[in-house]
Order: sequence, then structure tokens, then C-alpha cells
Amino acid sequence: MQQQKRQPELVEGNLPVFVFPTELIFYADDQSTHKQVLTLYNPYEFALKFKVLCTSPNKYVVVDAAGAVKPQCCVDIVIRHKDVRASHFGVIDKFRLQVSEQSQRKALGRKEVIAMLLPSAKEQQQKEEEEKRMKEHFAESVFFEQAPSQPDARNSSSGPSLLMVFLGMVCIAALMMPTLGEIESMVPLYLHLSVNQKLVAAYVLGLVTMVVLRT
Repeated sequence: MQQQKRQPELVEGNLPVFVFPTELIFYADDQSTHKQVLTLYNPYEFALKFKVLCTSPNKYVVVDAAGAVKPQCCVDIVIRHKDVRASHFGVIDKFRLQVSEQSQRKALGRKEVIAMLLPSAKEQQQKEEEEKRMKEHFAESVFFEQAPSQPDARNSSSGPSLLMVFLGMVCIAALMMPTLGEIESMVPLYLHLSVNQKLVAAYVLGLVTMVVLRT
């Protein structure tokens, strides 16, 4: 005994609707795209009625906005964009296809299709290619952990080192000491310095001063 094919349970709004394509892209600089075709498929064992609704009906002309599809057949729905202008670029409109049984008025299922007007097909293609290259670049990139930066020793120093300060003070003290040959001095004789020793102290003090000014 041949088993009959079981029909899907007809619950309002839950019947799958098969439409191709799922989006309509119109290009202002290409008149051939101002006319698009939606194909509605009926894979079921019963006929379907359909109706096409739109969020912006003033922009479009829908040929055969309502009709019927025989079981396991399809129907083409022609949609023309009649209001091509720059103010509509990038605006997203929607078409809704509602289907129902021949003997019923309640919608068994619905499908929404996005429609958009763009200025140029070439610009859109270049943009898509650029986005594709960017995705491929990020997919192929290899990332490494960033090593912590080392502070510059010259910039991190807060001032002259203690050694430079101490050396400078020694040189200043040496220059203040009395010179050999001075009799009237309260400083012990062993602290008296010669002229050559004072010249060396003055030279070292000059070097220390240059180093301090650079730090």
C-alpha cells in the first residue's frame, strides 16, 4: 500500500518561505540593475497564494504583486526601482512576501528581502575587494608579545651623580686652600698646595661642571 506524503503542519506564520535572492542591490549608474527579479519557490504538495508588501512602495513598481504558485513550481516577481536619486543612496528598504493557502486568508509564512540603492557598482566592488584584502591580512598576521621598554639611562637619571658632586666639592676646597709660600695662614703647612696642583684642581672642576650641566 503506497503511503501518502505527509504535508507540513500549517501553523499561521511558521511555514518556511523560499525566495531567491535574499537581497536586492540597485546601482544608480547601471540601468540594467534598476530591474530585479525575485523567484518564489513552492516545494509543497499544495498551491500557495502570495502577496508582496514593501516599506517604501513609492520607490518601486512590483509587477504581479499578488498571485498564486502551483505545487512544486516557482514564479518570478519583477521589481523596478523608479525613484533613483542621491538622497536614497544607502537607505535600506524591505520587501515582505506573505504566502497562504488558496482557500484561506491567513498568512501561513512570510519572508523579508532587503533592498538598497548604491551610487556605483565599481565603487562597491572596490570596497568589497578592499574589505576582503583587510580580512585576509588580519587572518594571516602573526602577533608577538611586546617586550617591556627599557628606560633610557640618560633620561632616567634625575640629576648629577654623587661622585660628580663629591669630586666638584673637593676641587673647590682645593682651590680655597692657601698656596705654598704664604706665611700668614692659619691652615697647617701640609694643606698648602702648589700652583700646579691648583691648576689641576681647576681643570678637573671645569670637566665636572660640564658633566653636571649635560645631565
